[in-house]
Amino acid sequence: MANLIPPSIMAVVYGATGNVSIGGLFLAGIVPGVLIGIGLMVYSYFWGPVGVKKKRASFAEVAVAARGSALPLMIPVIIMGGILTGWFTPTEAGLVAVVYILIVLIPVLRPRHVFELPRDFMYAGLLYSLPLAAVAGASAFGWIVAYLRGPDLVADYITGFAGTSGSMIMLLLVVLFVVVGDFIDAIPAIIIFMPIITKLGEVGHINPLHLGVVIITTLVFGLITPPYGLALLVASKYVGVGFGRAMVRSLPLYVVFFLTIAFCVFFPDIVLWLPKMLLPESLGCFKSPSGTGYICP
Repeated sequence: MANLIPPSIMAVVYGATGNVSIGGLFLAGIVPGVLIGIGLMVYSYFWGPVGVKKKRASFAEVAVAARGSALPLMIPVIIMGGILTGWFTPTEAGLVAVVYILIVLIPVLRPRHVFELPRDFMYAGLLYSLPLAAVAGASAFGWIVAYLRGPDLVADYITGFAGTSGSMIMLLLVVLFVVVGDFIDAIPAIIIFMPIITKLGEVGHINPLHLGVVIITTLVFGLITPPYGLALLVASKYVGVGFGRAMVRSLPLYVVFFLTIAFCVFFPDIVLWLPKMLLPESLGCFKSPSGTGYICP
């Protein structure tokens, strides 16, 4: 769900690679994220294991917890607020959030941690060298695919089945990325297949923002599907459950994802409602010549 509810790294990469509004993707990702959350809660309530009921927290305890978390919770406010108000680009918003952490959070909450910052910077560089290497390889492969006219070949193959129907094209793309997400991490997959996505979006006259949300939601589903299933693999290892057993118990949860993806495909107006209300430019809308309201294609 963290890859759908803003701020999402997948949305940033998709927007930067496909020239799609990142702020619009952030807002559009809220609907599928909430739907998946509700679906998982419903399944857990009716068919999940019986949990241990704990004592309800008092108002005083909630107030203390809220006060303790007030400063860290400013980070998503800075990122989302800065992007949606137009104060920052997504890159600048991330930079401002880092500066806020260094200048405000660490000195106030953990002042002794200042001496550990050099180690943190080194660890961050090491950690992000891995996905950046994957992105570099994916970018080169994506360039080769585009040079060899791979998008045209795949687009012709898919349109041979779906014609120019936007819904059918998206359903076939969902099938494609369910398979792709089983073997490739989401970020390289987006970069490699972006030329194909763009080409098919043009053929089916699909709004780029709508198509982006569907693709991202499908790739998120790949995090819990074998054989890659990185999130499921890490979680099963963390709690001491075999990957095979975890996969079998996750099968009913796949239904939640498929229903959410189908909803996103067939009900674009609901998915794009928030971007249309708060960031209409992300949908290609422009201000009315009369000076009031927007005109949307």
